Amino acid sequence: MQRGSVGIVTTSTFTLAAPLLLESGASLFPVQLAYETYGTLNYERSNAILVCHALTGDAHAAGHHGDESRPGWWDGVIGPGKAFDTDRYFVICSNVLGGCKGTTGPASIDPETGKPYGTSFPVVTIRDMVDAQKALIDHLGISQLFAVAGGSMGGMQVLQWMVAYPSMVRKAIAIAATGSSTPQQIAFNEVGRKAITADPAWCGGDYYGKERPVKGLSLARMVAHITYLSDASMHTKFGRALQDREFRGFDFETEFQVESYLHHQGATFTKRFDANSYLYLTKAVDYFDLTLDDSLISGLAPTTATVLIISVTSDWLYPPYQSQEIVSALSANECEVHYCELRSQFGHDAFLIETGQLNYSIGRFLDHTLVRDVMITQVPVISEQSTIAAAARMMITQGVNHLPVLAPDQSLVGIVTSWDIANAVACGYTALDQIMSSQVITATGDETIEAAASRMEQHRISALPVIDQAQHVTGLISSDGLSRLVGRSP
Repeated sequence: MQRGSVGIVTTSTFTLAAPLLLESGASLFPVQLAYETYGTLNYERSNAILVCHALTGDAHAAGHHGDESRPGWWDGVIGPGKAFDTDRYFVICSNVLGGCKGTTGPASIDPETGKPYGTSFPVVTIRDMVDAQKALIDHLGISQLFAVAGGSMGGMQVLQWMVAYPSMVRKAIAIAATGSSTPQQIAFNEVGRKAITADPAWCGGDYYGKERPVKGLSLARMVAHITYLSDASMHTKFGRALQDREFRGFDFETEFQVESYLHHQGATFTKRFDANSYLYLTKAVDYFDLTLDDSLISGLAPTTATVLIISVTSDWLYPPYQSQEIVSALSANECEVHYCELRSQFGHDAFLIETGQLNYSIGRFLDHTLVRDVMITQVPVISEQSTIAAAARMMITQGVNHLPVLAPDQSLVGIVTSWDIANAVACGYTALDQIMSSQVITATGDETIEAAASRMEQHRISALPVIDQAQHVTGLISSDGLSRLVGRSP
């Protein structure tokens, strides 16, 4: 299968229509979200995947902006033929609330003062970020996401989606994440924050238009970057090699290659990120805790999605045992959960680097799709005692072309299509049983989408009611809804 790029992409913005109520009790208005999309949303709006970025990421997850050489941060797994196959899925990525890449954050203008918020910006949480994303998804007219995926802080957003909006998530993929931030994780974030606030140029967060606290932000990034790597990867990449010298200088200048690398990472970071946003986002990570009464099992109980949890063998910031705790909690709730480990020496950053393993694991997880994963669950139905006129009105008001017909016991007895209605008008029929098809081809929720698509093709029909063992209608799938997911032309 060809693996390609989504090409040139642009960033869009969306402004929430109403104030966003935050978990702290404060509210925020206006709120703008920057986002990008890749691929095409199908007619039924059932193939959307939300990708959530990590701490210092942004909405630019794939493709290129103009002539720039560096692609989006997850370009290795988003695009034609990749795990998030844009020939099949409609992929969305938005910059998180509190960020500095187009979404409302501390550097945004406070409408009450006409100046940047700075530290007057309200503290936000992972839940607040997800609530803002939910508003975006509603704006795009998507009632249910085929999947939500992300790593690190992005994985936390995935877990929050699973419990905050369980009916909106069919599949979830959380990589190198945790159900609650540990004291060690909080400690590293606090060191980074103190590095920023100790910089004289920080000025209590009111540095916009002045000298920026680049020294403090650079140091914060250097500390954090160490946690993203592993001892093995640093040994392989740097060892004890000296930088631009043959012998030790017995002084306090930068001597080792690893030192030079960290300085470079810190300096580069200050050119693209806002120091106040770093404070707010790390605080949101610290506050993240899905346990309920000290129980992750209770906290994850609302989950209805099919879940894939991925950890990294060499990750010591979010070690595998934390992912395994999530798997155990989901299993205790009888959720369908899958688990795998990326075998990598790259530490926490492996979720950005190990694209080969990610494409394989995520691709298999998404490809193993059942009818219940893609069917429409809010299906308009009509009683067999109804008239053709009533059926026509329902089709028009609900915007559908297929109406399952139910007996008094709510079992399926037939189906009526818009073509049947047209035929009734031409022939002067008035009774529903004169036009409905009583030999209904159906599907079950537990069969594969390939089997359902094959049945549609064999019988030359465009939709299948989905039924349970009692012959009750639980959903409906259409050929358009399946076409992209099984690799056929829409």
